[in-house]
Amino acid sequence: MQKALAEGISTWPEAEPKLIGAQCGACGASTFPVQRRCPACSSDAMSPQHLPRRGTLVAWTTQGFPPGPPYKGPTGKDFVPFGVGLVQLGDVLRVEGRLTENDPAKLEFGMQVELTMIPFATDADGDELVTFAFAPVKGA
Repeated sequence: MQKALAEGISTWPEAEPKLIGAQCGACGASTFPVQRRCPACSSDAMSPQHLPRRGTLVAWTTQGFPPGPPYKGPTGKDFVPFGVGLVQLGDVLRVEGRLTENDPAKLEFGMQVELTMIPFATDADGDELVTFAFAPVKGA
């Protein structure tokens, strides 16, 4: 069975999942993940907002070693370096997330990427945990 690594941050298991952010009713600022108060104006008028599935790669790097806590993924000989990117989702906001590509030579400033879900780890019950990532859009 598959389970989300983090509940409530996406519409997965929909076929075309979207990340769930929040938008401030007072000033219009958007956040991801959802926050109770607006980081721009401190209002509590935050409403759920589905974020665009496609975006533009703004910056990236390769994570060559296991992150520190609360990381729950593979470590030691099971760890595989992965790409991490900053993605501009339309004119809404920038989101940091995993990339499906970890070779910096295959990534470019301004390349189009799209949200996807990928396997991350297996939990104590043997269930596969999935998380969001951004994949380069072929032919874009």
